[in-house]
Amino acid sequence: MPTAREYNFDGLVGPSHNYAGLSFGNVASFNNVKSVSNPKQAALQGLAKMRALAARGFAQAVMPPQARPNFALLRSIGFGGSDADVIAKAFRDAPAILASAYSAAPMWSANAATVSPSADTADGRTHFTVANLNSKLHRSYEHQQTARTLRALFSDERYFAVHDALPGTPAFGDEGAANHTRLGNAHGAAGVEMFVYGRVEFNPDAPAPKRFPARQTLEASQAVARLHGLDPARTVFVAQDPAVIDLGVFHNDVIAVGNGNVLFYHEQAFYDEANTLAALRYSMAGVGAALLPVRVARSDVPMADAVASYLFNSQLLTKPDGRMALVVPQECRENAAVARYLDELAGSGGPIDELLSFDLRQSMRNGGGPACLRLRVVLTDAEAAAMHQQVIMTEPLYEKLVAWVLRHYRDALAPADLVDPQLAIEVETALDELTKILGLSCLYPFQSGDNAAPNS
Repeated sequence: MPTAREYNFDGLVGPSHNYAGLSFGNVASFNNVKSVSNPKQAALQGLAKMRALAARGFAQAVMPPQARPNFALLRSIGFGGSDADVIAKAFRDAPAILASAYSAAPMWSANAATVSPSADTADGRTHFTVANLNSKLHRSYEHQQTARTLRALFSDERYFAVHDALPGTPAFGDEGAANHTRLGNAHGAAGVEMFVYGRVEFNPDAPAPKRFPARQTLEASQAVARLHGLDPARTVFVAQDPAVIDLGVFHNDVIAVGNGNVLFYHEQAFYDEANTLAALRYSMAGVGAALLPVRVARSDVPMADAVASYLFNSQLLTKPDGRMALVVPQECRENAAVARYLDELAGSGGPIDELLSFDLRQSMRNGGGPACLRLRVVLTDAEAAAMHQQVIMTEPLYEKLVAWVLRHYRDALAPADLVDPQLAIEVETALDELTKILGLSCLYPFQSGDNAAPNS
């Protein structure tokens, strides 16, 4: 069995981070609509988490932000003229669409793609399928740049296969790794991949939420498994409880997280809990692994507290001693029920014996915690050597990125500021410099002449 590690690629928060409340079904996003954001603080908070985890010996890397505003979107729906004209007209006639074009949501790289490591795939390569994110306008264009970025980071086709997004239709609604978990004994060994879906397009009688939309379909999950060449005996498709989607659990990673043979989940996470666990146990037995479920009862943590604190939108990481650390947002320590539960969990003698909390309030207010911010990529030593090296988090890279943020980011961004044409220039200037820091030339269309540079 080859040696393998899990790399967490955290999304670097972009300079246009703002609170537009664009994600219906995401309670935190909706509750903070039209508040004033602090892009500089958001980026620094994310970088602090990356630095701390890298210092602890966890494999950590950076996913660069996307160019904003999305002029291609704005021009495709009839806003013309110079870039400044486009921004002014969109702000006047369709401010919500301008906010969508400025969205910094790619920071939540858990939605970038679904990833299957080489130990699981038929051709022995690491496979990525870029998520189409077609349930929300502000994210539905992300897949174009995401594919471009992933192909720049994982360009060696001997080791990596990056698939384009699934067809952008409701039948194949795909939100990436936020609805995908891999379980097993070791990162380098064959594992079991669990896909969680919220609805079934071609079965109108299947359970579905009534208030908020289900963003992941069974059909999309099955398509990704086929593209990656996964063994059906080691692939499990699980229905999310539609009732919790209606309570604001828009992705499975808001209600469950897995690592190794541990599944940390709320009792209301799955539509059929007993059959879900039985299917996982059966599949995991086939790879010589025994499922270790850590079930959180609603009597210990009510659903409202789980959603408000993002307890399950955490990172579950294996430490060198084989035990696990749970990376949680600071809000978990401030919620009485959740804090009490976590203290008991860490002292229970179970697999999770350490808690690491981070201040990620800028991300949390927009509806994304530690798990949203990272894309997990399991890599063997050879694969890790073949990927782009200049995005791996080190102390020198951290210092360069902090200085870059301090030079280019605003410390306040209100909804009315999106009409300022200077903001577009600032974003482009910042990203152009970032590609030099990360050694990613021509990462963005504007750098290769595919997009007109912002002008006033």
